[in-house]
Amino acid sequence: MDFGFSEEDEAFRVEARAWLAAHAATGTGGRAWERTLGKAGWIGLGWPEPGYGNRTAGLTRQVAWAEEYARSSAPPRSGHIGENLLAPTLLAHGTDAHKARFLPPIAAGEELWCQGYSEPGAGSDLAGVRTVAVPDGPHYRITGQKTWTSLARDADWCFVLARTDPDSRRHHGLGFLLVPMDQPGRVEVRPIRQLTGTSDFNEVFFDGAYARAEHLVGGAGEGWRVAMSLLGFERGVSTLAQQIGFAEELARVVRAARESGAVHDPVVRARLVRQWAELRTMRWNALRTLGGFGDPGAPSVAKLLWAGWHQRLGELAVQVRGAAATAGPADWSPAAPYELDAAQHLFLFSRADTVYGGSDQVQRGIVAERVLGLPREPKGAV
Repeated sequence: MDFGFSEEDEAFRVEARAWLAAHAATGTGGRAWERTLGKAGWIGLGWPEPGYGNRTAGLTRQVAWAEEYARSSAPPRSGHIGENLLAPTLLAHGTDAHKARFLPPIAAGEELWCQGYSEPGAGSDLAGVRTVAVPDGPHYRITGQKTWTSLARDADWCFVLARTDPDSRRHHGLGFLLVPMDQPGRVEVRPIRQLTGTSDFNEVFFDGAYARAEHLVGGAGEGWRVAMSLLGFERGVSTLAQQIGFAEELARVVRAARESGAVHDPVVRARLVRQWAELRTMRWNALRTLGGFGDPGAPSVAKLLWAGWHQRLGELAVQVRGAAATAGPADWSPAAPYELDAAQHLFLFSRADTVYGGSDQVQRGIVAERVLGLPREPKGAV
């Protein structure tokens, strides 16, 4: 596949850029912004099936939209979990009834989603989930705890990986359930308070929460297969948009190095050049993968590349600023939340890059077993 942009693709890019320029500055994020995007048909470009209120676009136009969005001043997306994770999963594994019920509200920006995967004792090891879903007539009743749940306070629905067979172990006997969040007394969302006083993540407690039996996706005991399929959608054109953001972060680090004089340090200068070169390499690798020249381990390789790269950039961001990077605002007090500056945020939050979405150890295991054909690691091995 020759991954290039045609004249029609570039015209689409111009249209997208113009629309974003006209609307992004007035967007405040959240549900209102999602509705604005949905009304214009910008949600669900990559869905192969039209008719849900979305436009459809080929791969090159999806890349153009993602890149223009990343370059614009548009607010962060609140609907990306529903659009980019759940919707492709329903298109692949859902019934016609699932698609008809859930895709139009996602495309319209009317219903927001969160992901119920990680648990206190099962982060990257999803096969260790302990949340249970017990059949109860036309419903399942769900009991358990999920953690690190982004957007849970605003979400209308949560897709939950739960154990539907109480006698099952590991990846057997799991179910992928669509659970409404508006269940007072049965679903509780608790923000996870950080040292800054802010809360970017949440814990979600299910105490006999209901999910309709027909909202079990993929069938009984097929939750692991569906969940792994969903994780595979955490790549694609979004990786290229992510790299646009990485490039902007790198540019800020370069400016900070010039302002502080750190750029005159040959070691720092060499590290900056290496970050730039590695970012270019990641972009070409992503384009190669999208073009169909990848292998089964391509997503894991990409995750290993960008997670380590991003962490090294965070370390460099605080290095070039020196001691100032360790200080909070002058008027800080323990009772008042404060926001991290860009360098601090980059350094601290990139620590999680090698953990969430499948830790580096998990990704290396996938490459070893599925690509290199090495024997499976013995259970209980360290």
